[in-house]
Amino acid sequence: MPIISVYNHEGKEIEKLEVSRDVFGVTVKEQLVAEAAFAQRAASRVARAHTKTRGEVRGGGKKPWKQKGTGRARQGSIRSPQWRGGGIIFGPLKERVFSVKINKKVRQAALRMVLTDKVASERLIVIDALPVEGKTKQMVAVRKALPGAGRKTMVVLNQKTDGVIRALRNVPRTDVIGARNLNVLDVLTHEYIMVEKSAIPVIESLYA
Repeated sequence: MPIISVYNHEGKEIEKLEVSRDVFGVTVKEQLVAEAAFAQRAASRVARAHTKTRGEVRGGGKKPWKQKGTGRARQGSIRSPQWRGGGIIFGPLKERVFSVKINKKVRQAALRMVLTDKVASERLIVIDALPVEGKTKQMVAVRKALPGAGRKTMVVLNQKTDGVIRALRNVPRTDVIGARNLNVLDVLTHEYIMVEKSAIPVIESLYA
C-alpha cells in the first residue's frame, strides 16, 4: 500500500497515511494520460471564428436585374457567395464542436495514473486540516510551511468552504478544487497537489 506523510498547517509531519493502491498505486501509461488530457482540452475549446453564410449577410433581398434581356449572367441576390460582400461558403462557424469521445473508464483510469505519479514523485501533499475561517495571511504561511512552497499548487478540498476559498484566492500560484471535481488536466498542470486528509476517502470512493 502506498504511504503518504500527513502534515499539520505548521508544516510538521504528524502521521503516515496508507492510501488505496487502486487509486494511488496503479501502473502509469503515458499514452492513455495524453489521450484523456487531449479530450479534456478539446471539450473546453470554444469556437470563436465565425463567417456569415448568404442567409446571414445583411441586404440582397431584391434581384439585381431582370432574368433575361440584359446580356449579363442571371443573378438572384447580391449576397450570393460570388459577389463582393456576399456570404461565405465553407468558412469557420461558431457551431463547431471540438469534443472528442472518450470513455468514462478511460478518463478515470487516467486520473488514477496522474495521482499515482504525484505520489511517486512526492508531490502529493496531505494536510490534516486547513483553517476554516482562515485569512489569506494564514494561508500564505501554510503554503510556505509545506513542501512545494512557491510552486504551482492545486488545493483539493473535501467540501468547498467559502472562508477557505476566499483565503486561498489571493495566494500566489494556488488554485482550489473540490475532491468530486478532480480531473486529469488540473492534476497535470499543477506541480503539487495539496489534499485535505478528509478528502482522501472521497477520492478513493469516487475513482477506485
